[in-house]
Amino acid sequence: MHISHDLIPTVLELLVVLGIMVLIHEFGHFAAAKLCGVRVETFSIGFGPRLFGFRRGDTDYRVSALPLGGYVKMAGDAIGSEPEEGAWNTDEFNGHPRWQRIIIAFAGPVANFILTFFLLFGLGLFHNEIEAYRTGAAVADYVPLNTPVAATGFQAGDTIVRFDRFTNPTWEDTLDDALLHLNHPVPFSYLHNGHQVDTTLPLTWTAGGPETFDPFKFGLVPREQNAPLQVSPASGSVSANMPGAKAGMQPGDALVAFNDYSPHSVSALVPYLQDQAGKPIELHILRNGQPVLLHVTPELVDRPNGTKAYQIGFAPMPVPVVVHNLSAGAAIGQGVTRSLKDASLIVDVLKGMFTQRVSVKSVSGPIGIGQQVHQAFQQQGWNPIVELMAFISINLGIFNLLPIPILDGGMILFLAIESAMRRDLNQRIKERVYQVALVCLIAFAAFVIFNDVTRLALFAKP
Repeated sequence: MHISHDLIPTVLELLVVLGIMVLIHEFGHFAAAKLCGVRVETFSIGFGPRLFGFRRGDTDYRVSALPLGGYVKMAGDAIGSEPEEGAWNTDEFNGHPRWQRIIIAFAGPVANFILTFFLLFGLGLFHNEIEAYRTGAAVADYVPLNTPVAATGFQAGDTIVRFDRFTNPTWEDTLDDALLHLNHPVPFSYLHNGHQVDTTLPLTWTAGGPETFDPFKFGLVPREQNAPLQVSPASGSVSANMPGAKAGMQPGDALVAFNDYSPHSVSALVPYLQDQAGKPIELHILRNGQPVLLHVTPELVDRPNGTKAYQIGFAPMPVPVVVHNLSAGAAIGQGVTRSLKDASLIVDVLKGMFTQRVSVKSVSGPIGIGQQVHQAFQQQGWNPIVELMAFISINLGIFNLLPIPILDGGMILFLAIESAMRRDLNQRIKERVYQVALVCLIAFAAFVIFNDVTRLALFAKP
């Protein structure tokens, strides 16, 4: 991310997205509290001092100074508080049956799950777009040298027929599953010249630490299309003073082969150029149906993330996507299926963190999420940002259901224990537990933000 140019739009985009997520989450608590007859004193987007808002009835609707969350303040819900006259009022949170309080606590995460479903349902109903290669056979376009995948003998043009628990996986199955098995070997089979090779792939990535695990650098580079890589026909698609322009590359050129290798996407071309390490290349192109031979020498240039890479200097045509509008029934099915798949992926990540298969350093905080949101806004169409919002929403819902005091799941856990005991736990003990949990969550948040900062381009190693 270019901090100097992109900081303000990134912050604004993040505030919009998180504002929507928090608004929906807190509205879930708010609506359930109102339905149960609990008096809501404050509905706040953000924490800290009140910036602006309005009051209606018993509730202060406001925006607060720290825009990294939000809360609903209900009468009588303070941890460790005692009723003023020996009994809670009927409009106070603790004056209601435990089952109603559990419903109120559940309502926030449930609202996020509902939002996720409707976002994905809407995509399916109005603009169901997905990169075509992700749901097709896992055919390799290039296998970078000196990677774990290359060590298995897997080559460009080979097809993965088994990856971990998946038989004949798609690239979506393969790439998602690879991220969940860091530092663990997985069964790996592929077809090479019509013959199946069965082997084991050690998913070990040590360069820069486990938090930098990247399946593309690891050696898994999908064939994103069968057609040759093509320069965009738009004016200015060939960068002036770069190797491509100097060699005579023009908008609309089809890049058939670099030496004897034929890439089908920039994702495959980039690692190929790195492996060539700046050597001169014979570039075979088709221009208006006629073959043309160019000689180009890639140039090592700085990238936005602070690293360097060999580049030629052109903007490609986008890879093919599949776009169709689903029927209402099919869109509902997609919304449910993709919501469950996203939820399953998040649960797998959490399990991986507890079993040390997934690094805690891979967790993104506000800065990391802001970068992802900004990148999604920069892409064409609504799909990237809507899909990211759906994923963030279901993340928020699942995270809040973790049985950790301060979170909704912690409240539900305490209420479940009290229901089983048929009496309230000691309020002072609960207060101490919540205080310890708060300190731990603040420490974890500080760790995540620090980790985000160290991954910025300013601190990246070339």
